[in-house]
Amino acid sequence: MSYRAVDSGRKDVYSELPLINNERLRFNGSTPFIPNYVKHNVTRSSDPAHAYASRVEGRQILLDNPARESKSKKAQDEKRAKRASERARKDAGVLSKEEGRRKGLWKLRKEETKFYLFIPLHTLWLGYMSELLSLSPRPTRDVGDPVAAMPGAAGMYAKLIKADFHGAIVTVRRSKNPCLVGLSGIVVHETENAFKVITQKDQLKLIPKPNSVFVFAVPLYAVAALSPLSSPSSQPRPTVLEIPHIEFELYGNHFCFRSAERAGRKFKHKETIEL
Repeated sequence: MSYRAVDSGRKDVYSELPLINNERLRFNGSTPFIPNYVKHNVTRSSDPAHAYASRVEGRQILLDNPARESKSKKAQDEKRAKRASERARKDAGVLSKEEGRRKGLWKLRKEETKFYLFIPLHTLWLGYMSELLSLSPRPTRDVGDPVAAMPGAAGMYAKLIKADFHGAIVTVRRSKNPCLVGLSGIVVHETENAFKVITQKDQLKLIPKPNSVFVFAVPLYAVAALSPLSSPSSQPRPTVLEIPHIEFELYGNHFCFRSAERAGRKFKHKETIEL
């Protein structure tokens, strides 16, 4: 095999390479390749030996650029992962937002928008708060100062910000929309930007979170676990507003997340001057 050069005749490609500076390099244990190569080819430095000792010796050097994935391959991998995730969700029976909206899973019929129907859900939430906040049981005799029975608020904030509010009673204390002030009810559905509540007048209301300040209450003492659902004719269960409780304010602009996202999100303390 041979090739034709531009400035010469035919040359054998297997012929020996020309000598560098008429000298043949020989390497052995006493003359390794990298130190000799740096010392013989670094011409910009006045002291090549010092340049090798300070920049090369004892360091790991990447001699080849790592292979980069093409954008098309990266897009294909993302599509493949998305299809696998959708297939896993479908096998598990998880419905997407569009499917749930199409099937009307989040819509309540008129006969279902009754406040007393969601009292058991509220009682279940009170038991959930009692376990989450590690509330102490109610004393057998009355305590003179109820403030002494309050748990430490510093540890409660971090837990409440990540808690589930389905079943809580929330009230709009301040809002840029004056029509929303005073609305109160049990949360039956929480989205990223709104609370859907059932009021005591058996009305379903959608309250947006942005530009609103909410107030909600947690029990001061632990509430017993929920017993089997009782019939509507039985004695109604008390709400958190009818027992000793602690109130907290909730700024909607800082709470525009889904409940599942809040559970794994890290929140930073910051002041607010809104409303």
